[in-house]
Amino acid sequence: MTGTDSAAALTAAGTPALYDCVITHVRRTPLRHALRHRTYLWYVDLDRLPALPPPLRPLARFDARDHFAGSAGSVRAGLDAFLAAHSVDLEGGRVVMLAHARVFGFVFNPLSVFWCHDAAGALVCVVAEVHNTYGQRHCYLLRTDEAGEAEVDKEFYVSPFFAVEGRYRMRLPLPGERLGLAVQLEHEGGRAFTAVVRGVRRPASVPALLSAAVRRPWSTAAVWAGIRRHGIHLLLRGLPVQPRPRPTSQKGMLP
Repeated sequence: MTGTDSAAALTAAGTPALYDCVITHVRRTPLRHALRHRTYLWYVDLDRLPALPPPLRPLARFDARDHFAGSAGSVRAGLDAFLAAHSVDLEGGRVVMLAHARVFGFVFNPLSVFWCHDAAGALVCVVAEVHNTYGQRHCYLLRTDEAGEAEVDKEFYVSPFFAVEGRYRMRLPLPGERLGLAVQLEHEGGRAFTAVVRGVRRPASVPALLSAAVRRPWSTAAVWAGIRRHGIHLLLRGLPVQPRPRPTSQKGMLP
């Protein structure tokens, strides 16, 4: 994304948007396995979360308990507390989030991304919040380069088929008309796993939300169920399960 595109994306971020997405996962070792899933994601300003008409509120709700420590008064307050624990102060700068909303009271976000800007509008950092299917979450504070890329050691148990080892290479540029994110897990023997999210931006209008909800009913539950289904498939293929570490008090993680 060019500097002009980035600025345009940030300017447009005050208006909520939906991204019609295709998510692909490719596992390369010790068994090769791939999956492809269609869904939709919200792109919102944390200080101006969308207010839907009452009849539509079951289709999209953003709840502070779904992010960070889960105990803050808002998602923004939870983010600011996490950043403060890492000595980062945005001084009120804009934060935009890409994530699933709660649909009929349920949400599962394998990955939520927060682009954090200072008061002058410059990107300070990116926070990648990862959830697993055991009810745990962990945040990675990233200092991305001009291409939106950063590397970080893996610190959190996500898939039961991968131990907590290796290093992530993440590409998380600020979305514009197109969304293009990638997360790669590197082991000593090479690349073990790649996840890619690609999408097209749509205004978050009532017709667009209703269309998305009809095409992808109860989208967050479908994501959760799909992960479980593929996990069972891998178990039946004989892929060994890695022991799950005991929860710790790492910043940004829920036990």
